[in-house]
Amino acid sequence: MAVPIYTLGFSTWLIGFVIYGCFAGFVLSIVFQLAHTVEDTQFPLASAETGRMEDEWALHQLKTTANFATRNRLISWLVGGLNFQVEHHLFPRISHVHYPAISKIIKKACQDFGFPYIEYPKMRLAVASHVTHLKNLSRKVAGSISK
Repeated sequence: MAVPIYTLGFSTWLIGFVIYGCFAGFVLSIVFQLAHTVEDTQFPLASAETGRMEDEWALHQLKTTANFATRNRLISWLVGGLNFQVEHHLFPRISHVHYPAISKIIKKACQDFGFPYIEYPKMRLAVASHVTHLKNLSRKVAGSISK
């Protein structure tokens, strides 16, 4: 921080820092909203008696995450492969450059075993699903308030 402040001045650095922070925060929020808060993802709770989740770890990941814009190489590059959230959650230590190939294997295995594989091939479909999910949540809240 010292070098940019010294070379550009504090106010110029602060303006750039705020713009960068807002943009990065917006991109991160979009990525995580589209990957986790869409219509088809689930939000399971732990058992009240045992404190444990009903599903085992990998199935839980499949039910609670979604992929989006999986055919868009520019988006994949811009978000570092985080649009392949299912693969990212199942294989967090594998480089994101392998996610497109891995996704085909996981999708086929999910079909073979009857597990969910949530994917929105286009970003606009994921955004629409997110907006619908938010509308559905607001209806639930409004319904519970009126009771």
